[in-house]
Amino acid sequence: MPLLRTPDERFANLPDYHFAPHYVEINGARVHYVDEGQGEVILCLHGEPSWVYLYRKMITPLAQQFRVVALDFIGFGRSDKYSEIEAYSAQMHYDTVLAFIEALDLRGITLVCQDWGGLIGLPVAADHSERFARLVIMNTWLPVGEPLGEAFMAWRSFAEKAGRELPIGFLFSRSMAQRDRMPKAIQAAYEAPFPDASYKAGAAAFPLLVPMHPDDAAVPMMRRAREKLQHWHKPALVMFSDGDPVTRGADVLFRRLIPGAQGQPEITIADAGHFLQEEKGEEIAQQIAAFMARTPLG
Repeated sequence: MPLLRTPDERFANLPDYHFAPHYVEINGARVHYVDEGQGEVILCLHGEPSWVYLYRKMITPLAQQFRVVALDFIGFGRSDKYSEIEAYSAQMHYDTVLAFIEALDLRGITLVCQDWGGLIGLPVAADHSERFARLVIMNTWLPVGEPLGEAFMAWRSFAEKAGRELPIGFLFSRSMAQRDRMPKAIQAAYEAPFPDASYKAGAAAFPLLVPMHPDDAAVPMMRRAREKLQHWHKPALVMFSDGDPVTRGADVLFRRLIPGAQGQPEITIADAGHFLQEEKGEEIAQQIAAFMARTPLG
């Protein structure tokens, strides 16, 4: 399957972003990640249609105490991009994340996940719990083919019609709690990985991969994760924003589902939309550091 590589100059002089790129090859694709700090490993997984830039406000403070690794999914950020939508599947992303963890031999991981970062990261953690110490779950869910709600269906319809012309910077601006307040330079940073529409196959694919019916391809992965997370007794912090209509209510599901979440405080990030890391990254970093401090590794 043909691969595209975003030119490096697209990532020059992005606002508030100073992290050195690192790369590992997985199944012929170059996968990008940020790797900052030392100590216990925090693995940050982004969602649709973002990249590790979303975590920039969290990486610096957390890297003062921990090793923070933030991965770009194939099709996003500085990672290579398949040119055809058909190349993207939940299983491909799952296999990539697992291969990445194994290539870097990451252990004792605190997973920080949001949006598709949860749909992929939580199944990986559930299946390979020996490598994971904690979960931090934000604005995500594990759909198993049930009705997905009006807000998601409106988003899916919009994304399906837009296809490769998905207006990524605009979407970020509209997802904020204070709509349309995102500076143009920040919108452009989210557009940076995509020089033109041919690079957006991965972004066009993700909304259509969310399982809506019981026989959809990703359902077994999501169902297996739910079943295994019912027996997850390691620490889990569920931390949703108050302004995301797409994932609203899934925080209750995770708190009830995961035994390790039931002893943790019920934290809501106020005045933030779907991409809560963009609006409240520093606050979230403080909450994660406090969570890790009160749940030391044995």
